[in-house]
This record gives sequence, structure tokens and C-alpha cells, in this order.
Amino acid sequence: MKWVSTLEYVAEPPENDMLRDPESYARLLQRVHDAVLTGMPAPRSPRSVVSESWERSLAAQVDPEDSEAPFIFESAELNDLRAQHPLAAVMPLLRETLVTIADDAEHMMVVTDADGLVLWREGATGVLRRADSLLLAEGTRWSEETTGTNAMGTSLATGRPVQIYSAEHLVRRYHNWTCAAAPVRDPDTGVLLGSIDVTGPLHTVHPAMLALVTASAQLAEGRLRAQLAVRDEKVRRANMRHLEALRGRPGALLSAGGRVLATEACLLPSTVEVRRGGGTVTLPDGRIATLDPLDEGYLLRVATAGSPTRRRLTLEYLTDGTGSTTVDGRDIPFTLRHAELLTLLALRPRGLSAEQLALQLYGESGNPVTVRAEIHRLRTQLGTGVVQTRPYRLAAEVNADFLRARTALRRTDAREATRCFRGPLLPESEAPAILEERESITAQVRQLALNSGDPDALWSFWETSCGADDLAILEALSTTLASTDPRLAVVRAHRARLD
Repeated sequence: MKWVSTLEYVAEPPENDMLRDPESYARLLQRVHDAVLTGMPAPRSPRSVVSESWERSLAAQVDPEDSEAPFIFESAELNDLRAQHPLAAVMPLLRETLVTIADDAEHMMVVTDADGLVLWREGATGVLRRADSLLLAEGTRWSEETTGTNAMGTSLATGRPVQIYSAEHLVRRYHNWTCAAAPVRDPDTGVLLGSIDVTGPLHTVHPAMLALVTASAQLAEGRLRAQLAVRDEKVRRANMRHLEALRGRPGALLSAGGRVLATEACLLPSTVEVRRGGGTVTLPDGRIATLDPLDEGYLLRVATAGSPTRRRLTLEYLTDGTGSTTVDGRDIPFTLRHAELLTLLALRPRGLSAEQLALQLYGESGNPVTVRAEIHRLRTQLGTGVVQTRPYRLAAEVNADFLRARTALRRTDAREATRCFRGPLLPESEAPAILEERESITAQVRQLALNSGDPDALWSFWETSCGADDLAILEALSTTLASTDPRLAVVRAHRARLD
């Protein structure tokens, strides 16, 4: 589902003449209004957003001389509508942002639903009283189809912020007013929820009105997005057990609207088209999947003819530098704790439980809850198909320098072992299992280099922080390097400094 946020719109600006000389501009707009509606030559053309709105309104049979907003609901009936409407959650924010300003500037704030029904109206008492004479009141509908061109209705019709001034209103009785409105969209589905409007008498026009309502709509969408993130996390926590029960088979946890909240061993678009009640769906790439309804959302199970393509995880942690983590060739920012987790999982391909990881990372004081939280963050960082659960294990194809070094040690291949060894394993780590592995690899590579008598292997180890001041390595180099090898002079000079 493709949708565009209010944040991405650039509204057509009102004319500079309106801001420099509002009264003269209003008289000009009146002449334009009369000329266009009577078919006479006009002194200028209306703004495109206005002329297009006039066309839509006239096509809906709005009478410019005798139309008014219809009452749809009485005040008593609005309470339930307000309570159930998504914008109710952002009304405190809108009051804080707009109503105080509206009071001071002789304006009022109006909030509608997606059909233009006025749900809330707050602001300066005098302006509210004057608005009553226009039936700009709670329970009335201000769509283009009912009241012609107006900021609320036109913003909903176009999906864009808009300011309507004086005779830009199609209906004549609204010519003494100015208004600016911006639409608000549901961050989950992208559908219009309603509009936020600031309205006031003609003389209260201000150049910041349009920017103010646009910013307020952005804040409202941001607040709704934050609330959605909280709900998503609750759904994940409540339903992750269903995803983990797939035990590595491809699937996903979806919101009620089809957004992908978590995945297991598969790549998916951000949203999957869902059917109420579940059933079989076809994914955009042609794969077939089954939707199992949950209390909140769906469990998506992907049917595969064969094994899914494995992702490639590369770990370079034997280094005196910072190391690197890449997935499918893409560098991944990582923390020391995440590097420790990946190292332990790479060393134990059959997997480890949260309790085992806690013991290896923290010792006897380790807490499995902390490990689960770190694994969750790590899986989010790496994306799907890298770390699986129950037990925690690496599903990707792993290429790690410390694993290559271990293989070379088993083969007693000194050159390959020292080529892989560019420094100690995660030197800043104090995790018990990492300390043990670091000391083991360092000691074995050092001993293999010494036993080999190979000057190239010895030199590779000496170039690391582990071998730089190692007298045994220096002694071996002094005896194995040819007298014509320029490296011999470097070794002797360094040994002399140590002595």
C-alpha cells in the first residue's frame, strides 16, 4: 500500500498580495469570483487549487449563493464519535499547539473527520459566536460536496495543506472569512483520518496560518506514529511465541492491517495484503503463504519448494582495530555486546539457550532476560534470516576470521593461521567465554608459528600487538630470516630496544 504523509507535501502558497494588502486582495478576489461564475472576463485567474475545487464543488451542485453546512449529528450524538475517532488521541497535543494561539489571534481550531464532519471546535469566544451564524459548528459537515471550496473540505479532497482566503470560498456567505487546513493520515494504513483547521474573520489573516496547521498535522501524525510503535511492540511481545514455534521455517508476524512486525527466515515487503479471517495469500514475488488469525494481527507462514537462500554473515574480529560485521556485503554498525553474541553463536553452530549465553557473557551473575533483549536488538539490526531462535543460532552462511584461524590450527597451517590472525579476538571484551577463546587462539597461533620455523608466519604474528614485544618470536625471527632479508635488521633493532 503506497501513501504519502502530510510531511511530504508542499502546499500551493497564497498570493503575496494577500499578505501585503489583505483588503485590496479580497476585493480583487471578489471580482474574480463574480466574473468566473458569470462567464465574464476575469481580471486574473484563480489559483489552480481554487479553480479545481470550484469545479468539483459546482459538479456536486453546490449553490454559490445559497448553500450552508448541513447538521449531521447533534452534540449529544458526537460524544461516541469523538471517543472512537483516532484523532481523539492527539487532541491534547492540538489544544496545546493551536488553541492558545487561536485565542490570542481571534481564530478557532476546527478538527474534522475524513468526511469533513466537524468533531471538535475550540478557540476565541467571539469567533465561535460568529461562526455559529455560518453553521461552522460541531456536528456539521464541511466537505466540498456540501459547502463548496473551504480549507477543511479542500484539504481532504486534495490530501494537501491549503489556505482559502475570502472570495476563494465558492459560497458567498463565507467571503468574510479566511481558513487554513492540513490533512492527517493514519500511520498504519495511510488513509485520511481528518483535517486540522485554523479559521478566523477576514481581518485576522496571517502569513503563518498555513505553516502552523501543516506543522500541527505533522506533530499529530508523529504522535500517532509513536503510539503505533508502542502498540506494535505489545503485539510482538504477546505473539512472538507463535513465530518462534515455526522453529526456523519461514514466516512473519503481521499487524491487523498487514504490516510486517517480525520475520523468521524470509524476506518480505513492509506490508502484506491480508484478508479478514485469514486464508491463503500470494506474495508479490509469487510465493504462497497462509494467514493464521491471532488475537491481534496474523501469523504468516510461507510455503517454500526448497530451502530459502541463506544470507552471508562475515565477521572480522581478529584485529588490533575495530573489526567489522557485514551481512550480504553490507557493513552493519555493531556494539561490543553484539559482536560477543555473534562470536559465541558462530563458535556453537548448534545454538545456545538464553541461559547458556548469559553464563558465557556474564558469568554466574548473568540474566537470561538481558540476553533476550540484546538478541532482539541484534536481530533487528541484522535483518531477517541471520539469527534464529529456540535455540539461538546463526542461520546465515558464516565467514569468520576466528573460525578460519581455528581450521588452520587444526591443519597446522602456520601461514594461514597467522594470515587470519591480525590481532586478539575482541580485545576489549571481558566476557568469560570470549576471554577464554581469545587466550586459546592467541596461544595456539603463537606456538604454531614458533614450531613452524617459517619466517613469514613468524613475521605475521610479530606484526600484531600480541607478538610485537614477544622475545621468543624475535629470537625465532633472528635465526630464521636470511642474512639478506631486510626484515632482519628491523628485528635486531627492535630486540635491541627491548634489551
